[in-house]
Amino acid sequence: MHRVLLIDDDERLGPPLAMYFQRYELALVQATRPEDGLARLGEGGFDAVVLDVMLPGMDGFEVCQAIRRDSAFGDMPIVMLTARGDVMDRIVGLELGADDYLPKPFEPRELVARLQTVLRRVRPAAEATLVFDGLVIDTARRSVRRLDADVELTGTEYELLLLLAREPGRVFSRDDILNRLRGHEADLYTRAVDIVVSRLRKKLEPLECIKTLRNAGYALALPRAAPT
Repeated sequence: MHRVLLIDDDERLGPPLAMYFQRYELALVQATRPEDGLARLGEGGFDAVVLDVMLPGMDGFEVCQAIRRDSAFGDMPIVMLTARGDVMDRIVGLELGADDYLPKPFEPRELVARLQTVLRRVRPAAEATLVFDGLVIDTARRSVRRLDADVELTGTEYELLLLLAREPGRVFSRDDILNRLRGHEADLYTRAVDIVVSRLRKKLEPLECIKTLRNAGYALALPRAAPT
């Protein structure tokens, strides 16, 4: 059973949500203060975080940054809860490393679906290592090395890189990427793809890994490494 940490100051939200999550083999633990949430996360044993933006003392963006700065939780899936209609909150959350977002009020089943999606992304898979000039992707360990240095990626960044690397040179449209990584298709998310691509490019510098084809999409531009 996956354990999920909910960081939200609404004490009424946790108990009914925890009961609902049990139907889907998810155990929910709530922290109502951000510092308590980070302390609970540090104790270990959690597989994902559901994080509200509006928190007392320390907002959800700061908590997201704190989680991403900790190497022990660099790949921890984070789903952020944002105010309905506040697109800027969602964009900022994605830029800071959140894997997904959901506006309040939300349907519990949709939150479960989002969590199941991000949890699948971090499940290890025993597949071959992908080797390019200057870049190595070990899919079994979900690790990435750029020019002999390890690169810390979020779950979404890793899945995007893996998607492009499995078919180098192929152009994936934004809709292709959204459908493969999220299972959803909506105009609102188009900007989110650009944000994740931008973050990934920055982390893979100085390699020029991802090529943009105007009005078409993105492709991996690196050649395969020559056999040794």
